[in-house]
Amino acid sequence: MNDMTSPAPRRAFELLLAGNQRFVAGTPAHPNQDAARRAETAPAQRPFAVLFGCSDSRLAAEVIFDRGLGDLFVVRTAGHVVGAEVLGSVEYGVEVLDCPLVVVLGHDSCGAIGAACAALETGVTPSGYIRDVVERVTPSVLAARAAGRVRPGEILAEHVGHTVDLLLNRSRALAQRVADGRAAVVGLSYRLADGGADLVAARGLGER
Repeated sequence: MNDMTSPAPRRAFELLLAGNQRFVAGTPAHPNQDAARRAETAPAQRPFAVLFGCSDSRLAAEVIFDRGLGDLFVVRTAGHVVGAEVLGSVEYGVEVLDCPLVVVLGHDSCGAIGAACAALETGVTPSGYIRDVVERVTPSVLAARAAGRVRPGEILAEHVGHTVDLLLNRSRALAQRVADGRAAVVGLSYRLADGGADLVAARGLGER
């Protein structure tokens, strides 16, 4: 079973962070990963969070947050760039599955952010559809630099926060749920070396 039936946004966030703390400490509980859970979730799913993260192979959501089957509704793209498919998937998570929490997960040493920075430095952009990813990350890099935030961690935080705001600006359904107190959107920055996730943006987190 999930740790809760209908969690408030903050309680869902705390549940997610608790799992990350277990992962960092090297004491994962591996909840909801057995045959009983598989059978329980086969008829229907009721995740407690939508996790929209970068596609990087080192960001396996259920591993770094120590969760299991049916806990997280995961959407991933390189550089966590937003398109119509992402918005539709996030809205499905909050509108149909009633998830009270949407998480944007970025990480250090992100290839998409690095490529955007390199393109601005050299004036050379990648070819094919990789160029589209880089172009969607570039506004975050420019905004960070305009504000004097040029360190990698600062640019990452800017991009995560930009993605949080973009989801809310483009999805009326998500924005309404946050306004009503039924959902929250948070941005996390993940550290590859130690596995920790830091809060860098929050909209509608509220109280317990």
